[in-house]
Amino acid sequence: MSANPDEIKKREAAARAAIKKAFDTADEESGVALFISHHLEELDSAYWQKHFSTAKPDAQRILDALVLQSHWGGDDELETFDFTLPDDATNYLISVSFDEDGDVSGISMES
Repeated sequence: MSANPDEIKKREAAARAAIKKAFDTADEESGVALFISHHLEELDSAYWQKHFSTAKPDAQRILDALVLQSHWGGDDELETFDFTLPDDATNYLISVSFDEDGDVSGISMES
């Protein structure tokens, strides 16, 4: 069974919304906050300038620019969606997991 393109779009949108919500409501130790702060510190300003036209973009712009790298897991390949920065700038991912009902069940930073 292959993944339904509409379901992929639906889950990608839900995952993106959950990532933003996690950043807005979470403490500094959340995976999303750590992902953002780590990359603002580690990537040089030329990368940010190229992609955001500023040496230090705000977190919301970075979250908006995350790219869906892959989705995988289970028969329909829709259990986990992995997001990262444009141009393969990092090995780190923000992984969003879904439960059996298609609801977001967790968000973490992975490498």
